[in-house]
Formats: sequence, C-alpha cells, structure tokens
Amino acid sequence: MKKILTIVVILLSALTIKADNPQQFSPEKFQADLEQFITKEANLTAEESNKFFPLYREMQQKQRAVFKQMKELGINKPADEAACKKAIEKRDELELEQKRIQQSYHKQFLNVLPASKVYDVIKAEYHFHRKAFKNWGHKNPKNLPHKN
Repeated sequence: MKKILTIVVILLSALTIKADNPQQFSPEKFQADLEQFITKEANLTAEESNKFFPLYREMQQKQRAVFKQMKELGINKPADEAACKKAIEKRDELELEQKRIQQSYHKQFLNVLPASKVYDVIKAEYHFHRKAFKNWGHKNPKNLPHKN
C-alpha cells in the first residue's frame, strides 16, 4: 500500500507543483508521456489502449480528489490531542479510500485487459513515477521515460 500511495503522491505532487518557469512542467505532457510509457511497456494494442485509458484517467481523477483532502488535512496541525487523533483517523480513512478506489479500478481493468497486461501496466506506472521523481528538479532530465 505504501508503494501505491507513494506513486499517487508523486503523481499528484507533480501535477500541483508550480515551477519557477511555467513552461518547465506540463501536466498534459506528463500524462501523455505516462500513457506512452505504459502502452509500450505493457504492449497494449490501440484497441486495448482505447478501452483502458479512459478508465485509468477516471481512476486518477478520483484518487486526486482524495489526495486533495489528505493534503488539506495536513496543512495545519490541530491544536489539541483530540483533534490530532481525529485528523489521524481521517487520514487513515482517506488512505484506505485511495486503496479501495485502486482495487475497484483494477477489477475494471481486468474486464478490458488480460491479467498479465494489467500487471505490466501497474509495474510500468511504478517505474515511470520512480524515474520521473528521480529526475525531478533537474533542468534537463535525461532519464525521464519517453516514447522512443
């Protein structure tokens, strides 16, 4: 669960960061690169991609909404013990909601792709985010996954 949460945090952070140079980061380009990388790594056909990516984007949108709630929850530390406890419990529930969303969509993915390709999609997404995070902050990232 920590790996998935890390991936979601990286993705959402990348989409919400305001760079010094607004031209430096493009959420649309990031999404396009991610989808190209997943397509290549999971060997998705055009037909599979057309069925899969709308579901994938829908999952991401729902996960972003939950992550936004988690982010807002963590902005200011509550003033007393009871409020801190309530904030921790709320955060735990939101993390579980993230996992429920993911689990629900993984089941939907299995309806449009073979299990081996869903596995490859999950693995590709993880590797893409790891490389993107590793290169974050570099002016000219060399190892960001792209379509060849």
